[in-house]
Amino acid sequence: MDTQAEPGPRRPSPASLDLAIEGMTCVACATRIEKVLGRLPAVRASVNFATGRARVTFDPGCTDEAALTEAVARAGYSARVIETLPGAEEATATADADARRHEATLALAGSGLLTLPLLAQMGGMFMGRHEWMLPDALQFALATAVQFGFGRPFYRGAWNALRGGGANMDVLVALGTSIAWGYSAVVTFAAPGSHLYFESSATIITLVLLGKWLEARARSRTGAAIAALIALQPPTARVERTSPASAIDLLEVPVSQVLPGDMLQLRPGESFPVDGEVIDGRSTVDEAMLTGESLPVSKGSGDTVFAGTLNGTGALRVRATGIGSTTALARIVRLVGEAQGSKAPIQRLADRIAGVFVPVVLALAVLTFGGWMLSGAALVDSLVPAIAVLVIACPCALGLATPTAVIVGIGEGSRAGILIRNAAALEAAHRLDLLIVDKTGTLTTGAPQVTRVIAFGGASEADVLAIAAALEADSEHPLAAAIRRAAAAGHGTPAPHAEAFQAVVGSGVRARIDGRDALLGSVDWLQAEGIVLPARVQPAGDDADPLTWIAVAHGGRALGMVGMADALRPDTAGAVRRLGATGVELLIMSGDHPAVTARIAAQAGIERWRARCTPADKAAEAVRLKAAGRSVGMVGDGINDAPALAAADVSFAIGSGSGIALHTADITLMASRLSQVVDAIDLSRATMTKIRQNLFLAFAYNVLGIPLAAAGLLDPVIAGAAMAASSVCVVGNALLLRRWRPAHPAPEHILHSPATKGA
Repeated sequence: MDTQAEPGPRRPSPASLDLAIEGMTCVACATRIEKVLGRLPAVRASVNFATGRARVTFDPGCTDEAALTEAVARAGYSARVIETLPGAEEATATADADARRHEATLALAGSGLLTLPLLAQMGGMFMGRHEWMLPDALQFALATAVQFGFGRPFYRGAWNALRGGGANMDVLVALGTSIAWGYSAVVTFAAPGSHLYFESSATIITLVLLGKWLEARARSRTGAAIAALIALQPPTARVERTSPASAIDLLEVPVSQVLPGDMLQLRPGESFPVDGEVIDGRSTVDEAMLTGESLPVSKGSGDTVFAGTLNGTGALRVRATGIGSTTALARIVRLVGEAQGSKAPIQRLADRIAGVFVPVVLALAVLTFGGWMLSGAALVDSLVPAIAVLVIACPCALGLATPTAVIVGIGEGSRAGILIRNAAALEAAHRLDLLIVDKTGTLTTGAPQVTRVIAFGGASEADVLAIAAALEADSEHPLAAAIRRAAAAGHGTPAPHAEAFQAVVGSGVRARIDGRDALLGSVDWLQAEGIVLPARVQPAGDDADPLTWIAVAHGGRALGMVGMADALRPDTAGAVRRLGATGVELLIMSGDHPAVTARIAAQAGIERWRARCTPADKAAEAVRLKAAGRSVGMVGDGINDAPALAAADVSFAIGSGSGIALHTADITLMASRLSQVVDAIDLSRATMTKIRQNLFLAFAYNVLGIPLAAAGLLDPVIAGAAMAASSVCVVGNALLLRRWRPAHPAPEHILHSPATKGA
């Protein structure tokens, strides 16, 4: 008896999720959590200190969500799985951030009030007003309340870090202030009347709390882009409901209760609550919040509208097609959130340094103390510079230098209709020196018109268009749409039904119509398929008026040819000049005829071009140029561009293009304008400038501050103030990116909407 081996169990495909991490106080915490999660089987994690999130990829067959959160808990932190519904987690994060800022405000106010008398007496000493000195017992009481009351979070954070086998900023602050407080407490009771350092310990804690409050306040502004996107969607919708009496009632319901297929009514000036299809009415719609395009778009029956966009002066009746997480707005919010949580390659250096930073600082503090003791200094004179080293050496600025700039840069891009998939793409775009561009739909409008039809062998022009329209009935290609429009406009007979449809990428399509094979595509492809074209007909060589020609065959014989022309996009020539001015060279690679490609290249002002390129040709050229040392970008909009988009260093997809191109590309241009490529490169360069400035500030702060503290030239209080200021400076510098504006900005009412003003 024959036996068949049973197939083994299928291994689950890798899964990914985002975790919200609580308890991180510096980048050393993020590094520690990455290591802890990375020790789990088949787990890869990337923790972003600036966003407080971890992106985790794992094998469900080896690890589950509970194991991930438990590992984070064992490291001394807490983790929560982020819900996948876009907007919900962002709203929760915003509420949590507001609550934390409120708590930080109360802690700062309380600590400041208790520290103020200690600071006042220190000021009195400098002015010779010794009567301002507080009794030792009162100093002890005030400093103790600050140290163990408002400073308790530092002890808790330090204990959690040490318990998890790591060390972070809390260890430095807790250790430094505890030494100052502990020495003063001993002296208070063992040698009354001696000099005390209670004001140093209390002031350091207060200054660190001030820095945390300022940092939280500044960092909350980096999420303004997502907050503005979420605010675009109205909370309610007016939906048509059928009453028991079969009458149609108009009810205002929460957006969450809208179902696919529901009929909605939109008044002039209202925002669309969901994605939908216009059923009745005509209006203009402002889509700048999604595309960055400043001109309103005309909408009528059959057109698509998107959640968050703004209706113009007309009333519309819309059928809901996309709700909740399936709307274009929700996908953009999700994409922007994931991109903001990703890490740029340039951050690796900072992460490596942060991983060993705190232990090195602890060693430097011990060496500082020992060096001063060996030099003959007194105990207290040796402790003060060691405390200053512990306090000034905060890795927060180093950890915030890159991610804050990335968050702001990606957020500003989203507001301009430039959706950047991850931080690596944002970083790579600034290095581009050569850009490969597709022609149809990228340089041109992508909406060609049928200008000429040639029929062969007794067939009519109507027959040619009818067969062509049947073959292109389900195609998304711009040329297919032009053929369908021509057929529908009365230039052809009703299209017959096509069966067994098959697309041949880069060549054409085939199907069966009325039981016979039908082909549509390039002349070369039809000839390769054995179709004989009349020798006297050479329309593709008409250089006086070069058109894009498509051949049509039915039943094994040539039926005719369809000639089409496409117009250059209005912004293309200007974008080409701007790219040239920034040092980016352009190369057109098109599958079209050389004469057509040459005409478009001349109109656009592009010198280098190649025609009759297959998808493999485009991808191979991108690989060849990269091997030659060029940094290559690719701009496209069609299925045939996907291989080249994947092969390029940075890929740009025109927003109106195919779904495959959008999923393959690193950067999506929602306004479908080549000028947005220029804006994306400009934004990348501006972001990288801020990252370099931030890294310089962070490194320079520590390189200069630690030696000064070790040399006894910085009082611990001054060191605490400098540490608090360093993070604020880095975040504030990153926020200056919000001044960036695209060459073709969105309207003022979008850039300065209530959602963005309050951020």
